[in-house]
Amino acid sequence: MNSPFRDSRSILIIDDEEGIRYGLEKLFIREGYRVYSSGEYEGAIAITKKNKIDVALIDIRLKGKDDGISLLRELKDAEPEIIILIITGYGSIDSSVRAMKEGAADYILKPIDNAKLLDVVNKKVEIKSLRNENSYLKKTLLDSVFTYKFITDNSEVKDVLKVADKIKNTSASVFITGESGTGKEVLARYIHFTSNRGGGTFVGINCAALSDSLLLSELFGHEKGSFTGAIEQKIGKFELADLGTLFMDEIGDMSPDVQSKLLRVLEERSFERVGGIKKIQVDVRVIAATNRNMKELIKSGQFRQDLYYRLNVISCHLPPLRKRMEDIPLLLNHFLKQYNQRYNKNILGIHSELLERLVRYNWPGNVRELQNMINQAVLLCEGNEISSCNFQDSITPERFDIMNLTGKVKPLKSSIEEIVSYYEKQLISKVLSGNKHNRSKTANELEITRKTLARKIEKYNL
Repeated sequence: MNSPFRDSRSILIIDDEEGIRYGLEKLFIREGYRVYSSGEYEGAIAITKKNKIDVALIDIRLKGKDDGISLLRELKDAEPEIIILIITGYGSIDSSVRAMKEGAADYILKPIDNAKLLDVVNKKVEIKSLRNENSYLKKTLLDSVFTYKFITDNSEVKDVLKVADKIKNTSASVFITGESGTGKEVLARYIHFTSNRGGGTFVGINCAALSDSLLLSELFGHEKGSFTGAIEQKIGKFELADLGTLFMDEIGDMSPDVQSKLLRVLEERSFERVGGIKKIQVDVRVIAATNRNMKELIKSGQFRQDLYYRLNVISCHLPPLRKRMEDIPLLLNHFLKQYNQRYNKNILGIHSELLERLVRYNWPGNVRELQNMINQAVLLCEGNEISSCNFQDSITPERFDIMNLTGKVKPLKSSIEEIVSYYEKQLISKVLSGNKHNRSKTANELEITRKTLARKIEKYNL
């Protein structure tokens, strides 16, 4: 697939010798470049103000100027990413070296070797294209896979983000707690990618998914031959995350043996690979997370208190989705856009009745469950609006939590009244819609009088 950054290449030639300009123009036109040229300083500036220039060839000596360095500086100020090559004679090499210190990419000696010049320019343009493409792919990857934008309108979560913003540019360890699916890894990525470590590597590991030996190897790496099956050297997560962030999920499931080794690494900021003797120094920000009760684990002796204090310099707790219901419409809209784009769909929204049911649902799987449901619904939806029929595992009455429907514990009678009212409203709304709001037909189908129907329509604001 062709890169979006290689479709168009432009070059500006600045030389006060008309013959050189003419020859270079022909050379780069044959190579497929868009070519601009000027014999003087002001003309070059005027061209760059009107056109996007990838490469500029500047003669070190221009009429009216001691050299081309002033022009180089001005072009760089206007377009920092521009590639500038200096054309010079043997007697001006010192000036050319000075130009490179000012930001020139290289210098070309006169008389100009066309083949060498083309090779230099093409390579510089290719490197720039690869850098741009890498930046583009990194952003795309962040947007589509490594999500770190925390979508919320909940005051408690906003307070958590405020704490994260205060400490993100430090090396302090962070301990994130919350139920499974509440967004602990998203918060960890937020801290990393918005911090001064954002240019470094974000590395994640699930401590509950591996045996002790495999976890040690994953964290610290191993030397070739250190154990059966170690056929080559392996770089561990700590080494990979140097100058970046290591996210350790399900830290509460880590065995005491691995805990002691982790504590030593955090204290010394160094470690040896499994089977190795060489000390490896690292600068890693550690973010740990768990959905378990750490106080109970410490009390029962399952987790080291000293390690907990090392990890829990800053603590952040994410409430479950059922306690931040105001976030559900925001998250629904976010995931709808995301999966519309992924599956090339154009679903405009969610049916109002379904939306109300989604807002009232207890969400035991939290945000992860919501995301999975919308992913499924977008795939199955054939129209432009999601309804309950688009869920393989529909939001049925059995999936509602009575506590959540009523908001708090109430007497059984009032709870039943609220639940009955909720489903009565849904039923009347559905039959009304099916009868195109013909009240007589609706009353007959529901086997109630028109007067009763009118009263309920007013009650439920239908």
